[in-house]
Amino acid sequence: MRPPCPDRPAAWGALLLLSLMGTVPVLAADTPPAAEKDGELWEVTSQMTMEGMPMAMPARTVKVCAPKEWKEPPAAADDSRKCVNSDFKSEGTKVTWKVKCAGPPPMSGEGEINRAGSDAWSGQILFAAEGATMKMKLDGKKVGACELKK
Repeated sequence: MRPPCPDRPAAWGALLLLSLMGTVPVLAADTPPAAEKDGELWEVTSQMTMEGMPMAMPARTVKVCAPKEWKEPPAAADDSRKCVNSDFKSEGTKVTWKVKCAGPPPMSGEGEINRAGSDAWSGQILFAAEGATMKMKLDGKKVGACELKK
């Protein structure tokens, strides 16, 4: 068996992975407890469908630390598309908001989430961009506590 040749993409990927592994910090087993947990850790699953597309994109799940009292949608912000939320309203178990993204591509939308008790929610964001419409289905499940970045 011969060693990987550096001119092969797979070999370079393996070399990069090995070099990055050395930069990951090692956590001690007796790490002191974190500061008081003032947020809620949510597992947020999103799935996009686009009008005219034969199939939906694969679902994506991320963990998001959100305040216990929502003052904005409890979803991850998309800094790469420069999205800004506005007109956030909370009425009973329902929250609504508007979103505008500079892009590319530029788009705007409206979101709605309905809470199912204190540990789960579901909703959607409807986007319009350059003559196309997209629907982002959202589901959230509380998985624990977290410390909000200040």
